[in-house]
Amino acid sequence: MPLELVSVIVDDYDVAISFFTRTLGFVLTEDSPSTTTDGRPKRWVVVHPRDGGAGLLLARADGDQQTAAIGQQFAGRVGLFLRVEDFDETLSRIMDSACEVVRPARDEPYGRVCVFRDPWGNLWDLLGASSKRGEG
Repeated sequence: MPLELVSVIVDDYDVAISFFTRTLGFVLTEDSPSTTTDGRPKRWVVVHPRDGGAGLLLARADGDQQTAAIGQQFAGRVGLFLRVEDFDETLSRIMDSACEVVRPARDEPYGRVCVFRDPWGNLWDLLGASSKRGEG
C-alpha cells in the first residue's frame, strides 16, 4: 500500500507551486477549489515528483497554530528526502532560489547528499548518485 500524499504547510499557494515546479522540477497534478471543514474557501493543491512517487499536498496555513507550524513540521530535523537524477542541476536551481544550503554537498556510502532549507524553513536532503566514478 503506497503512501500517496504528505502535507507541507505553506503560507501562499502560488509561491509554493512556483518553488516546487520551477526549482525542484515537480509537476502540478491538481489545483482545485475546495472548502475548509467550516465552509471557507481554500484550494486542493498537489505536486508530484516528475519521476513518480508520493505527492505533496501544499496546504496553506489556516489559523495561528498552523501558521506557527510553517517550517517547523519536523522540529528542526531533516524531514523530506528528494532523490534526483541530476544532482548538480537540481542543486544549482536550489542555490539560485530562496533556499539556504545548510550542509554542502558531500559523498556518503548511499550517494551524494546536501541539506537545504526550503523557503518555509523545512529541511530537506537532496540525494543523488555518488560523484565518485564506478560507485552508486
